[in-house]
Amino acid sequence: MESVERLFEFATQLLKDTFGFKTFRPAQEAVLKNLFAGKDTLALLPTGGGKSICYQIPALVLPGTCVVVSPLLALMKDQVDNLCENGVAAAALNSQVSKEEAFEIRQKAMRGELKLLYLSPERIQYELDHLLLRMEISLFAIDEAHCISQWGHDFRPEYSQLHALRERFPKTPLIALTATADSVTRKDIQTQLSIPPENVVLSSFDRPNLSLTVKLNYRKREKLNEIEKFIGKHKRQSGIVYCLSRRSTETVATELRNRGIPAKAYHAGLESAERIEIQEDFLNDRTQVICATTAFGMGIDKPDIRFVIHYNTPKNMEGYYQEIGRAGRDGLPSDTLLFYSDSDMVQLAKFAEESGEKDLQIEKLHRIEHYATSPICRRRILLSYFGEAFDHDCGNCDICKNPPQRFDGTILAQKALSAIVRTRQIENSHMIVDILRGKRSTELLEKHYDKIKTYGVGKTTPPAKWNAYLMQLVHLGVIEKSYAQDQHLSMTPYGWEILRGEKKLELALVRETESTPSKSLRTPKLATNDDDKLFQALRLLRLELAQKENVPAYVIFNDKVLTEIVAQKPTSLEDFAEIPGIGTFKCKKYGQIFVKEICRML
Repeated sequence: MESVERLFEFATQLLKDTFGFKTFRPAQEAVLKNLFAGKDTLALLPTGGGKSICYQIPALVLPGTCVVVSPLLALMKDQVDNLCENGVAAAALNSQVSKEEAFEIRQKAMRGELKLLYLSPERIQYELDHLLLRMEISLFAIDEAHCISQWGHDFRPEYSQLHALRERFPKTPLIALTATADSVTRKDIQTQLSIPPENVVLSSFDRPNLSLTVKLNYRKREKLNEIEKFIGKHKRQSGIVYCLSRRSTETVATELRNRGIPAKAYHAGLESAERIEIQEDFLNDRTQVICATTAFGMGIDKPDIRFVIHYNTPKNMEGYYQEIGRAGRDGLPSDTLLFYSDSDMVQLAKFAEESGEKDLQIEKLHRIEHYATSPICRRRILLSYFGEAFDHDCGNCDICKNPPQRFDGTILAQKALSAIVRTRQIENSHMIVDILRGKRSTELLEKHYDKIKTYGVGKTTPPAKWNAYLMQLVHLGVIEKSYAQDQHLSMTPYGWEILRGEKKLELALVRETESTPSKSLRTPKLATNDDDKLFQALRLLRLELAQKENVPAYVIFNDKVLTEIVAQKPTSLEDFAEIPGIGTFKCKKYGQIFVKEICRML
């Protein structure tokens, strides 16, 4: 077998030729080198972080066909459309394919004429004993791998059978990919697929192009007024409004249409044909706004969604992160807005109580509550949840734009950290607060915690404030809170540095009531009016080409590529080929058409 470095060199050339990029991101490089060395790998990359490249390029490098397990038909179609537009032989076997088409796809797969074959987790169970035995398989790729774990926010029972791939094809490398997995879910994926810890590639979960804003306890009319203003800043741009129920998707869509905003409702109660039509209208920019339940979006790879609104409070951080992650996948500035309300929390708590994992779901709900109500940089809280310490404020959330009063919280933090250490990191926040407050509960006295040095050092701080400060320490990555039933607090390396006095820590002053923050929206702006005219002309040209090809406009070129074309204004094919995101196949197919239009507009 060729050396890893040689294969990687070939992969880098294919990246430029096929997708128009000169280099891999660090996490992508680590994944590819693992796979070229034959190592099974778990890749955790943020939404928009280039996950598909991690298996699409190895599929082109390695002999045989890459088999991709994908959870949704829309996701398969989108990936196959994109690959075919880049000149890559790809197909999907699913319920939308006719018997004749399925027969032809199977024949191509057996003849080795496909580089990528997409299958649903249900379909792959059948094909284990049929098609897969008759193919040369280069690689297995399991997309949305958090669906494997019962602890994942989107568990799919069919996914839990995928360990059979490892058993039946032990010598074929496997990659599992996800953008939303906390530490518990990650470990479960590793266990089920037998992926060793050293083969986990973890990229930053940060999406700096997304602005984060939360608004607290707005009434219905106030919400709709705010949404109308928010969407008004995004003229001709696509967005999603997520709602908690089917009824609210219909209500919100109707209200927005009454206000002159093209909006449609999408939920699982609609007929399949109607759902597909609504989705196609959104993908092809015929509908600006989709008001949807979380049934919408998991399979959507539309890169130019400029805003995501949560009309209701999400039930957990994983789902929230995945849903806001559908905005700005092209890397351009995009906005998110979450409406948090106590009434939503009451309803979600009821759902959690009725679930099979009551304690876990309640705890996850608490983390959303603290994200929405805490006076700390939202991005720091979000990244901390996924195990990533972020040691500075982001400057792109409502808290950072309207910062609360802060103080040197080092000594206060050290008091709490000392209590956690002196109780051997096995106690929950309630016990830690009782110790700091000098409370004489039966359990505390039985454990002799009244004898430790930290007992009673925080008497003057009310319990509610201590709880708020402890949550700040969790959000800032100073301590960790377990999902286990006891919900014990434990130290992080960052926490030890603060306890030893090696680092200072600023905390937000907890007041009796927090004011609702405001928000300034950012929209991607082009340099000049002439640039804007050129962008709109190229956008129209892109739409005409997309209609001829019967694919969404972004499959031709996404907004980021169009913006770069406008900035560089290439007037020759050679210059056009140098635009990031334009591969050799697309340059030959569309280059002359776009160059001609640019020359006409200049």
